[in-house]
Amino acid sequence: MTTPDNMFRPSKSRGFFDRLWQGFLTTVGTERFFHIFSPWVKWLAVIATVFLTLGTVWGLVFAPADYLQGNSYRIIFIHVPAASLAMSIYLALAVLGVIFLVWKIKTANIVAQAIAPIGFIFCVLSLLTGSIWAKPTWGTYWEWDARLTSMLILAFLYVGVMALFAAFEHAQNRGKAAAILSIVGAVNLPIIKYSVQWWNTLHQGATFTVTSAPKMPASMWLPLLMMMIGMYFLVAAIAIYRTNTLILAREHNKSWVRKLLNKPANPQS
Repeated sequence: MTTPDNMFRPSKSRGFFDRLWQGFLTTVGTERFFHIFSPWVKWLAVIATVFLTLGTVWGLVFAPADYLQGNSYRIIFIHVPAASLAMSIYLALAVLGVIFLVWKIKTANIVAQAIAPIGFIFCVLSLLTGSIWAKPTWGTYWEWDARLTSMLILAFLYVGVMALFAAFEHAQNRGKAAAILSIVGAVNLPIIKYSVQWWNTLHQGATFTVTSAPKMPASMWLPLLMMMIGMYFLVAAIAIYRTNTLILAREHNKSWVRKLLNKPANPQS
């Protein structure tokens, strides 16, 4: 039986993905990451400011009061984006953990260390604003509801990840420990998302879904969408800024950092 000449030739699609992967690898080194993404910070911050300003003014001033909850519902303009970001950032931690453990990409570990406190802040903000909303709605600040309890567990997971990043002297060891906890803790994310469907809970369902229209008029969900977009851009700006700060701190003896900061070379480095 004859073998076609092109049987063992690399396919064009594989060549494309190889080139794409190699291109990706050129951006994940600490020096390349710093120089590529540093200019993004100010533009992301500007976009975030525009969306957050429009969303805040529209949501707090021009959006109508809810026919049942009155003005107390307006806290969703902070609560919903905060809850969404708390889950999204933890998912990012899990993905970065896989990248660090499998491909040993140091920058992924640095990004994870940078965004973990941000996710924790948004998780706590989600719990606090949810409690403030619950008092006039449920008559209590806290109920051991499935959604609330799983969000509280998420906050503890964030604390654990941050503690592991701070517990080890060696960056490689703390990176591995934090990555493992991030990946294992990700099992809590679907519990948070589907808790209102799996159990009989007090918490209402999702405000936005892909398969159905929003459960509120456009005058309410449009400013909420603006707030969500604005907060995601804000987190992106803060994440890049914090990552670059950690890169400079970790590699302060590297020649490119000293050149960037106009410091004389260290003969011992």
